[in-house]
Amino acid sequence: MGTLNVVVALTTRDNDYQAEQAVAVTEVAARLGVKIHVIYADNDAVQQTQQLFKLIQDPAQRPSAILVEPVGTGMPQVAKAAVGAGVGWGILNTDPDYIAELRRGGKVPVFSVSTDQFEVGRIQGKQLGALVRSGNVLYIEGPFASTATQQRAKGMLSTKPSMVELKTLKGDWTERTAISSVKAWMSLKTSRQLQVQAVICQNDAMAMGARKAILERTEDRELWQNVPFTGCDGVTKTGQDWVRRGMLTATVITPPTTGMAVEILVKATNAGVMPPDRTLIPPRSFPPIEELREKRKP
Repeated sequence: MGTLNVVVALTTRDNDYQAEQAVAVTEVAARLGVKIHVIYADNDAVQQTQQLFKLIQDPAQRPSAILVEPVGTGMPQVAKAAVGAGVGWGILNTDPDYIAELRRGGKVPVFSVSTDQFEVGRIQGKQLGALVRSGNVLYIEGPFASTATQQRAKGMLSTKPSMVELKTLKGDWTERTAISSVKAWMSLKTSRQLQVQAVICQNDAMAMGARKAILERTEDRELWQNVPFTGCDGVTKTGQDWVRRGMLTATVITPPTTGMAVEILVKATNAGVMPPDRTLIPPRSFPPIEELREKRKP
């Protein structure tokens, strides 16, 4: 059996979790003797689709398998084209409903690997409950089409305190878009009237962007001095470090999925079997919820 040639398609370079995804897959691939090529879509779903179709349709570039974290939807047409061309398909951090259908032929590995995104949201709701009893909370989501965005929001709503009202803003997982969204919101007169009790973001990069945008407004700095900021992803050198340094109050650690996906792919290929259709990786609160209760606003 020849060396596996795997394309890893990630959403953007401008995100610490995506950087961690790239590092994890590079390390695991080197250990297992897998050739990988990491590409980025610059948070553009059309660009990502075109990138992958081009690789699939060109025999000279066609990989053994594609591992993709979609910018938007689950990419059913690209997945079908890949499997039809004999290219394995592993989808990351989303759980599309076409997986079962594509697996029926059984010719190449087809599977998904994801952090339990609903549980990520549940943990954020519990963190919020440990920090704030009631009031208005700024909630910054990722792109609407993203499964992670939707599942994290559903999880959050299932555990947040009933007396908390969410004011939702949009980002695209990057610090830059959170800064833009928060600045636009703060330019509204109504923003000062909300008396925000916490800022909860669906990833750490957006949490830091929100914090920067707010603290740049020196005239409002005193109002925000004791407001907690939380995020998700919990990368060791960024999210966890920001919590240790007091820049964020909490994060949710979501281990990278790329390394496990490569391991699943290699095991299935060597054994000549179809891998499990769905693998979920459990997240965890950082710091633990119990520690956050000691920081609760009076």
